[in-house]
Amino acid sequence: MGSAFDAASAAVRPLDEVAMAEARARQDRLTKPRGALGRLEDLSVQLAGIAGVCPPPVPAPAAVVVFAADHGVVAEGVTPWPQEVTAQMVANFVSGGAAINVLARSVGASVTVVDVGVATPLPAACDGAPGLLRHPLGAGTANIAVAPAMDFATCRAALDLGAGLAADLAADASPGAQVLVTGDMGIGNTTPAAALVAAFTGRPPLEVTGRGTGIDDAGLAVKRAVVERALARHADAVAAGPIETLAALGGYEIAALAGFIVGGAAAGVPVLVDGLIADAALLAAERLVPGVAARCMAGHRSVEPGAAAVLEELGLVPVLDLDMRLGEGSGACLALPVVQAAARVLIEMATFDAAGVTDKDG
Repeated sequence: MGSAFDAASAAVRPLDEVAMAEARARQDRLTKPRGALGRLEDLSVQLAGIAGVCPPPVPAPAAVVVFAADHGVVAEGVTPWPQEVTAQMVANFVSGGAAINVLARSVGASVTVVDVGVATPLPAACDGAPGLLRHPLGAGTANIAVAPAMDFATCRAALDLGAGLAADLAADASPGAQVLVTGDMGIGNTTPAAALVAAFTGRPPLEVTGRGTGIDDAGLAVKRAVVERALARHADAVAAGPIETLAALGGYEIAALAGFIVGGAAAGVPVLVDGLIADAALLAAERLVPGVAARCMAGHRSVEPGAAAVLEELGLVPVLDLDMRLGEGSGACLALPVVQAAARVLIEMATFDAAGVTDKDG
C-alpha cells in the first residue's frame, strides 16, 4: 500500500493560468470600476486557478479539522498551562462548546477533531463521540530541547494521516468538502512552531518566538532560550532537509497539518490556513512540496511574530487581521465567508454588457 502523503505530493499541480486569466478578464467586465473590490478580486482569481475553471464554484461545504496533540517541551516551563488542558479541550470541542464550534456553526462548517497524540486520557464524555477520530501516534512528542520530537517513521505516519484525511473529506459523497480549514490544539505547541519557523526561514528565535497563551516577560525569555537550545541541538537535522527538520522540531499535530494541507492541495480544493501552528505546518508543507502554498489562503494574521514571518516568507496576504491568537482554526473559519463571497462575485455579478451599463472605456 502506497503512502497517502507521497500520492498527494505527486498530485499537486500549479494553478490553472488559463482560468486565472479568464477570471481577471471577467473581473474587468463586471459592473464596477476595475480593481474596486480589491483583495476580493485577487481571491476570486486564486479560486479560479485552484478549481481550474472560471467562474470557480463557491467553496462550500467547509470542513474544519482540529488536530490535537501534546508536547514534551512543556517540561521546560514554556507555558503556564498544564498539559491536561489539551485533553480537556478535546472534550470541549466534542461537546460543541469551544470557540471553533461557535464560529463553525456560524458559517455552516463541520468540525472534526483528531487525537494524534494527546498525552493524558481523554474524559469519558469523549468515548464514542461523533466527530472525534482517535489516531494517537504517541503520548505527546519528546522534549525538543533535549531530543528529537519524533522519529522519522512517526513523522511520515503523521503526514500520511493528514493527507489521507484531506482526501477522504474531499471525496465524501455527501457531498465532499469543497474547502478545508486547518485547526489545532496542543498545550505548548507555539514553542515547536516557533522553532520550525526559525529553522525554515533562518530568522533568529528572538524574531519569531511570541507569548503564545500570554506568558510574561520572564516566561518569554525562557521560551526563546528553549527554542535556541532546540535549534542548536538539532542543527544537523535542519541541515539534512525539511522532513528531518519537521521530525526533530515539530509536533504530531503540526506534521499531520502539513499532510492535511498537501492532501487538500492535491484534491483541488482551497485550504484556509489559520494562525501560527498552521502557518508553521504550511511552511513545512511548502518546503516538502514546493507549490502547495499557492493553493492555500491565509485566513488571518495572528499576532504571533512567527506567523507574520511565515506569511512574509511565502508572500501570502491574510484575509483578515483581527489581533487574534487563539488557534483552533478560529481565524481561518472567520475568513470563510469572505472567500465564498469572492467566488460569488464572479458567478453572480453582472457584466457591463449584460446589465446594459456603459463602461467608462466605452
